[in-house]
Parts: sequence; C-alpha cells; structure tokens
Amino acid sequence: MKIQEKCIPCMVSHAIKMADMVGLKEKEHLLKSVFTYMSGVDFKTTSTPELAGDIFALLKKEIGSDDPYRETRAHYNHMFLERLPELEREIDSAEDPFLESIRYAIIGNIIDFNPVHDLSLMDIEECFARLKEEPLERDDSALLYQEIQKADTLLYLGDNCGEICLDKILIKKIRAINPRCQITFATRGTAVVNDSVEEDAYYVGMDDCAAIVSNGDSSLGTVLHRVSGEFREIYEKADVVIAKGQANYECLSDEEKNLFFLLMTKCKVIADDIGVPEMKLICMKR
Repeated sequence: MKIQEKCIPCMVSHAIKMADMVGLKEKEHLLKSVFTYMSGVDFKTTSTPELAGDIFALLKKEIGSDDPYRETRAHYNHMFLERLPELEREIDSAEDPFLESIRYAIIGNIIDFNPVHDLSLMDIEECFARLKEEPLERDDSALLYQEIQKADTLLYLGDNCGEICLDKILIKKIRAINPRCQITFATRGTAVVNDSVEEDAYYVGMDDCAAIVSNGDSSLGTVLHRVSGEFREIYEKADVVIAKGQANYECLSDEEKNLFFLLMTKCKVIADDIGVPEMKLICMKR
C-alpha cells in the first residue's frame, strides 16, 4: 500500500507534533529538512511507514537523541507487565480463550503515542475498557487457528510498547495450540516513535515463549526491501506471519504470503482500504 494524498499533510503534522513532544522549540531547521526530504520521495514506490521512519530519523538527528521515546516505552511496558496476571485470568475465563487473546492483542494496538493518533493515557484506558465489549469487525480467527495447527514456523511482527505484553499472551496461546511450532517475534531495528525494539521484547520476557529478532530497519513498519538479510530469510521461510498494527498492514497488504493482520483501524485511509469503519478490531487473512 503506497502513500495516499491524505497521508502527506498528516506526515507534516506528524513531524511538528513529534517535535513538540520531545520539547524541540525551534522547528524551522527540522521542517526544512522534512520538506527537502519529502520533495525527493517517489510516492508511487514509497509506503507511509517508510516515510514516517525517515522523518523520525531527521528528528532524532535534530535533537541529538537516538531514542527520545525510551522512557515512554519503559513506562508502558512496565505498566502492562504488572497487569499481565490479571489480563491472563480475564482471557482464560472467556468462552474461547484463543479468540479472546486475539481480541486483547488487537485492543492493545490502541497503545500508540505516534502523534498522528494523539492519544493520552486517559484515552487509552477509556478505549481499552470500551473495546473489551466490541466484537471483531473482520474475524478470520478460525482460519488463523487452522493455520497455526499445521505450521512448523510462525513469525509474529510486533508493534508498540505496552501492547507487546498482550502479544506475549497471544503467543503463549499459539504455543499451547502447536508446541512444535517455532515462533519468532520481530521488533523494529532501531527506535522509531514508541514502537518496540529488542530491548523491550527482552524486558517483558518475550524470549520465554519465542525467539526474538530485530528486523534491522528504522521504518515504522516492515519494509521488506530495507530489512536485514537475517530477518528476510526468517520471513520467507515462515509458514504463517502475524502482522500487528496499521504500519505493518500498509507495508505488507500487497504481499503474496500466508499473512494475518491484527490491528485497530485508527486512520480513515486504512479503514477505507479494508472496507470498515474507523476504530474497529480487525483479524484478517490477507
């Protein structure tokens, strides 16, 4: 899925809001850098997550920090890690714990401090409470269950901080369904907004239930022509790929692969592409 015209002003707003969030007062040089960069982008071949990752790299250079959201990620990882026992009990008490773990993992996708979405902690808590009662707008969970049963290898593409704890619950359910399946959990290669990196995955104990790999890139999603050779080999060999979040959908929706997308439609462009309203829970086979 390539950049839509509605995404362009969003990217400029994204840069300004990110600068505000990290306390950058003089934005002129950053904005000139962003406009210069965007003027050379081929919108027919570039995805929005790729563009967003490069803009974030410009911001990191401008403020002199390789990881401006590190404290934010640590806070939400710790907060949801402490809630894991409670959340697991809620899931296990459901009529269908596997389906419930999918729903919770998708609901966790609301934990997004990408300033395009502009969500506060109160927003997240309110959304989390409300969405627990929401059904899946697109529900291919039964197909996913079938694919997990016969898979030898599964690649799980993570997304945000905090949310990663709910991914861990779902991965434990996947392991229970098929103990022989080799599961790999992938993170971003370097810090980009509040997306999870290897440090976050190890912090929440993801290595207890999956191998951990960095995708080797700084894009907001999984841009296959930019990832490391190690990651690309794992991706190509995976029998099933579970891709979390909108950015992974934007990067991989055109891929010929046994892909399942788990996300919340937080953006009208993505919602329209899938054919559902905004703020809906999606478990969808490509």
